Amino acid sequence: MSQTPPAVQPEPISADPPHRTDRTLLTQSWLDLAFVHWAVDPAAVAPLLPAGTVPDTHDGVTYVGLVAFRMHRVGWFRLPGLPYFGTFPETNVRLYSVDAHGRRGVVFRSLDASRLIPVTVGRWAFGLPYVWSRMSIRSDGSTVTYASRRRWPGPRGAHSALSVDVGERIEEPTALEHFLTARWGMHSSFLGRPLYLPNTHPRWPLHRARLLACDESLLAAAGLDGPLGPPVSVLYSPGVPVRFSGPPPRPRGEPVAQPRDGA
Repeated sequence: MSQTPPAVQPEPISADPPHRTDRTLLTQSWLDLAFVHWAVDPAAVAPLLPAGTVPDTHDGVTYVGLVAFRMHRVGWFRLPGLPYFGTFPETNVRLYSVDAHGRRGVVFRSLDASRLIPVTVGRWAFGLPYVWSRMSIRSDGSTVTYASRRRWPGPRGAHSALSVDVGERIEEPTALEHFLTARWGMHSSFLGRPLYLPNTHPRWPLHRARLLACDESLLAAAGLDGPLGPPVSVLYSPGVPVRFSGPPPRPRGEPVAQPRDGA
């Protein structure tokens, strides 16, 4: 009778990618990002994660992130990115995950985007919870404002309106700031099987940011019980170029993930 291999310690938190992207599947840039995070009980979000993963924690706490940004020139393989269909505002609700092979990542509970074709491709080709929304990003001096309202498939009326004031560059991010931003893969499931897609990009240029306004219902639509109170972290980044590779070879065996602390 075969035994399930034991879970391993999570990979170290690193500001630089811990792996190479040898087989490029997608290229894109993430620009003008606002990272807004709330602390949550790991037990509260564990049921929202795909099979084979558990909440990744820092000092016993995990987080839910509302991340608004501009997707720029999504491209397949190493082909040039698309200027129109590959460029659009996006707002994600994400959780933090680790699998039994120690691979840290994020789990997207929703991905609002303003282009219907990328939404359709993301839903049907990758099984990701993309949603078509009416969206905008505006800059006025040091203030950046992000707006989103759901179109399809809903729930209709789910929305987000964020406004941040961008402050000074962070020269030495804290351990928590690295934990929240330096995520080198995505956990999901596709056709009933666990899916892990690794990514690489340069080290994040991060800025302090002050939350000027936050009117949103995306967290509740994503299954997060509220109220969560004020966010514990608000950051801004001008952005980075990103490469996703295809799923890596499956490690031998499929051990069951056990809760681990990321501190």
